[in-house]
Amino acid sequence: MFDPENYSHVNLKEFSGHKDEVNCCAFSPDWEIMVTGADDCLVRVWNTVTAKMVCKLRGHKGAVKSCAFSNNSKVFATASYDTTVRVWQTRTGDCLHVLQGHTKSVETVVFSPDCSKLCSGSWDCSAIMWDLQQGCVLRILSGHSSLVQACDFDYKDKHAATGSWDYSVRVWPVSPVADEKVKVLRGHTSNVHAVVFSRLGFLASGSWDKTVRLWNPDTSTLLFVLDGHTGWVKALAFTMDSLYLASAADDDTVLIWDVTSGKCTKELQGLVDQVHTCKYSTEGTLLAAGATAVTLMVRSKHVRTEQKTDGPEITTPATPRVNLTCQSSSSKSVYLK
Repeated sequence: MFDPENYSHVNLKEFSGHKDEVNCCAFSPDWEIMVTGADDCLVRVWNTVTAKMVCKLRGHKGAVKSCAFSNNSKVFATASYDTTVRVWQTRTGDCLHVLQGHTKSVETVVFSPDCSKLCSGSWDCSAIMWDLQQGCVLRILSGHSSLVQACDFDYKDKHAATGSWDYSVRVWPVSPVADEKVKVLRGHTSNVHAVVFSRLGFLASGSWDKTVRLWNPDTSTLLFVLDGHTGWVKALAFTMDSLYLASAADDDTVLIWDVTSGKCTKELQGLVDQVHTCKYSTEGTLLAAGATAVTLMVRSKHVRTEQKTDGPEITTPATPRVNLTCQSSSSKSVYLK
């Protein structure tokens, strides 16, 4: 069971290389590879075990705004101000596809759970669903009236969610059927900056209105309005068991929410400024990365229980394995444990 109270800080060290501000970072599922993108139009690949840069990838003609790994780690994608999405082979660094279809800067990109599709969002007010095997457009998701800032697939690969600066969240069927309509979730009063599905099917959205909203996307029902931040909510992450949600905002806090009650169970202060990233590992490590600081909060794990014949059970906490990395945009650097 995840324990939201049990965190400890992990110090980080800096990796430099980009010549301009770093906008994004992504991690392979095993946390051993990191990809970063920056205003210098370059993509850099890092080995987090050896702490070495593996390669520097060229091709984008504009700032790299977003990046993401596939669940099988075989490929990763980068989205750019040059209106394209590029798909790269992790093992070789080869560019497999240049996905062209957007007409303005592409701000977000995410893989489907089965790694067969990609969804990107753009300043052209659309999201595009791509076929990765063919490198072609599957669907153009039209309906938003402003920037599509965030997108995510659910874990069953049946729906995709998009969050927009038109203050709305839309839930789209991945494979359109005649009787299923696009669901429009309204309630936020400012730009939606983050959307994320839990493994159990909940949907969370974070906004510049300083709130997080928790939805049942199947019924379009608002479950909770999570009100506690004093700044724009920029990033969200569910724990693997879907029982807790972390929200990071530019008020220098990360809040941990109990999904079943809608209550804030933990406030982590002074972690990051101008947050970009919030993510849980399978071991329960929480990563929060921002423009001027980076913090890892490590949850201790109890791995062995001994029963004494004449006394209570004794639990022995294990040292968490942490091979995590994150970006710092204003210092043009990358940080690594």
